[in-house]
Amino acid sequence: MTRHSNADIARIMREIAIYLDMEGVPFKPRAYEKAAYAIEAVDEPLTEVFRHGGLKTICEIPGIGKSIGEKIATLIETGALPYYDDLRKKTPVDLTGLTAIEGLGPKMIQVLYHELGVKTVDDLERAAQAGKIRDLPHFGEKSEQKILKGIGFVRKSTGRFPLGAVLPLIAEIEARLRKIPGVEEVAVAGSIRRRKETVGDGDLLVISAKPEAVMDFVVGMPEVIHVHGKGPTKSSVKLDTGMDVDVRVVPEGSFGAALNYFTGSKDHNVALRRLAIEKKFKLNEYGVFRGDKAIAGKTEEEVYAALGLPYIPPELRENSGEIEAAMAGKLPALIAYGDLRGDLQTQTSWTDGQNTIEEMVAEAQRLGLEYMAITDHTKSLAMTGGSDEKKLIKQMAAIDKLNKKLHGITVLKGAEVNINKDGTLDINDETLAKLDVVGVAVHSHFNLPRAEMTRRVIRAMENPHADILFHPTGRVLNKREPVDLDIDAIIAAAKRTGTVLEIDAYPDRLDLKDEHVRKAVDAGVKLVIDTDAHHINHLHYLHFGVATARRGWAEKSDVINTKPLKDFLGSLKKS
Repeated sequence: MTRHSNADIARIMREIAIYLDMEGVPFKPRAYEKAAYAIEAVDEPLTEVFRHGGLKTICEIPGIGKSIGEKIATLIETGALPYYDDLRKKTPVDLTGLTAIEGLGPKMIQVLYHELGVKTVDDLERAAQAGKIRDLPHFGEKSEQKILKGIGFVRKSTGRFPLGAVLPLIAEIEARLRKIPGVEEVAVAGSIRRRKETVGDGDLLVISAKPEAVMDFVVGMPEVIHVHGKGPTKSSVKLDTGMDVDVRVVPEGSFGAALNYFTGSKDHNVALRRLAIEKKFKLNEYGVFRGDKAIAGKTEEEVYAALGLPYIPPELRENSGEIEAAMAGKLPALIAYGDLRGDLQTQTSWTDGQNTIEEMVAEAQRLGLEYMAITDHTKSLAMTGGSDEKKLIKQMAAIDKLNKKLHGITVLKGAEVNINKDGTLDINDETLAKLDVVGVAVHSHFNLPRAEMTRRVIRAMENPHADILFHPTGRVLNKREPVDLDIDAIIAAAKRTGTVLEIDAYPDRLDLKDEHVRKAVDAGVKLVIDTDAHHINHLHYLHFGVATARRGWAEKSDVINTKPLKDFLGSLKKS
């Protein structure tokens, strides 16, 4: 039996979906996409699930039927999947690389392969630079230029991985390390612990009386494709995702100092060392020393205390004023990861979501939410089957009917309303007035000049029914640049109009980003944290948004969906 990670199995299921979509196969792509989402939500490694219960337990996972379950079993048992290999042989392209280019979907990739022999991003770039793509049906010169721009953006982002793509596997590795005999403690460090939106590599620290067993385990992990180095207490490896990971075994007495040092940031550490020198101490990864005597190091709390500081949360450690705030007793009381009561951006199968309203609500309630808004897309976003006024009213009636059956959670009637090029909205005011929550967002004309884009968004915010500006800059990490927007003007307009700004917690977005969150907080503009869920598993993403809020120095009072339902609704324009 092989040891494929859940992330690897999910990737294969998702690629099968893309290959089937290329061939125009109906229904099956959606089934494989759902299976991928389901696998990503399983806490235990699928290999262990299979080991304990076989095919039966795999098929018991919601979203995985017998046919797909059998393929997963084959992959786990043999390390290969002939069905997947056959699809790859038909269209032997670098799916990961090509689908990272904004706007390049399965059908387009298939055309590019069959017409121009494009297999890789390099092939794509050469074809675009030679002007060959513009002559293909349904492409044109604009598409060609967009592809070149997308390639440039992806190349610029090379070497950085979205936090959401990294965290599940790192958490899985952390859990595996904890099970090794002799291991007493494991901690994730580095930019992952600081919850940076993208990370370059992974760092884990371990306390263990048997470091050799830890090192042997690390270099033998199934995801490891290269060993950079293996020593008695440190090993460095490259995973099949392309990310490097360092694992260190450190003494118990130095664990806090090491965790502080390897968490960073570098600038934060430099500032701490400068403070230590001022106090005639020495600070390094082994502890805080007065002369040759260690006076602190076992925990981070005692390291900070030795320097005369309260504990500084990892998300703040960027040397952006946190040390000065700590010295003055003015560190923010950051929003906590369990503070959110509702989710105000979710999509369902009424448009481009994967699940029904009922399924989304059941999962939200299982996660402990007290309220959620259904915010399917609106009509001008045709590719999603967006709702017009008639369809919205029909959905409102369905939500009213559902609410009569529910206990412990309230479903709010909402919409993700498209902002037209001129700043008007694509749903009339009469219908918007009937909704509980109106989110507005840019989904088209991304390349408008800065002044025009800013005017467009502000005009939408001035609509008396526009409660929340969803994903304000429209960025997609490592794939699409943000729109050119005067964020200071947007924040000022939010303050003036009473529009709430969203932190979109979907890990590919994290929009507003941390520095914009801090500007909003400083201006007294209210925020909301939403998942932008298109599947029940996406409802688990709220913590990514909370992390971004914490990095932006946001407190609980800055985020209105920490409030009970009545108070939340009272924070919107309609109140």
